[in-house]
Formats: sequence, C-alpha cells, structure tokens
Amino acid sequence: MTPKQFFDWQTAGGADDVMRLVDCLERADIVWCAIGGIAVNHWAAEPMVTRDVGLVVATESIDKAVQLLEEAGFKAERFPWSINFWGQSKVSIQMSTEDFYKDFPSRSVPADIHGILVRVASLEDTLMGKMKAWRDAERRQSKTWAI
Repeated sequence: MTPKQFFDWQTAGGADDVMRLVDCLERADIVWCAIGGIAVNHWAAEPMVTRDVGLVVATESIDKAVQLLEEAGFKAERFPWSINFWGQSKVSIQMSTEDFYKDFPSRSVPADIHGILVRVASLEDTLMGKMKAWRDAERRQSKTWAI
C-alpha cells in the first residue's frame, strides 16, 4: 500500500480532497502553505496520518481562495480565526486567517506528504506555530494531543 493509498484509507477519500485543494490554489497562483500537523509530517522522522489539514494563504488571496474552493465543491464555514472547509471525505480543512501566520507562505517549501505534493511552512515557522498552539490557554481540548 502506498502512503497516498494509506492516507486515503484512513480519511475515507481524503487524498482526493487534498489534491483538489492543492490544484485550486496552484492553478490560481495563490501563495499558500500547509501548517500544523501536515507541515510536521514533512519535518518529522516518522510521519503520522491526520484528518486535519491546516493552511494559510496570502492575505490578499483569502477571498479568491474561498471562492475557488467553494466552486470546486467544498463547503465553507467562517469563524473569527479561520475558514473551515469540508469536501467529500473525513478530512477537515482549516484556513487560518490569524495575522500570526501571514508571512508563512512566503517562506514555504515544497514537500511530498503521503504521496501528495504540497507546500509546507518552513521548519522554523512550523515550530513557531506549534509553540503558539501549545501556549494558547483557550485552545480546544481536541488540539492538545497534536502538539
């Protein structure tokens, strides 16, 4: 079983949703990168499967990215700190709109995550993001294990 097949099995078709997400952003030349667990997978010695895909896009492209993802069949829900998307799988996509992450895409690197080519935050940015999450006293309990 390939890493992509394993990810797809674990997420009930998540590889298709992630590849559609990447395709939408790349075709539109939107500057973006994955953050959180997906980025950790690139930098860690032993990757793990996560059903959450965190990402950030260049601030000026947020509205365009939302429009493109909705046109591609994703459902969106806006929150003060993010815009969450759901496709046809068990993968949940969270586009952060926090200023903290706004410069991450400019320092991103290409990566193969579970057989899918994506952009991920630099090692330093990935660590800063995880430390920020760990320090956040108001973070959801479901996020405490992922740090």
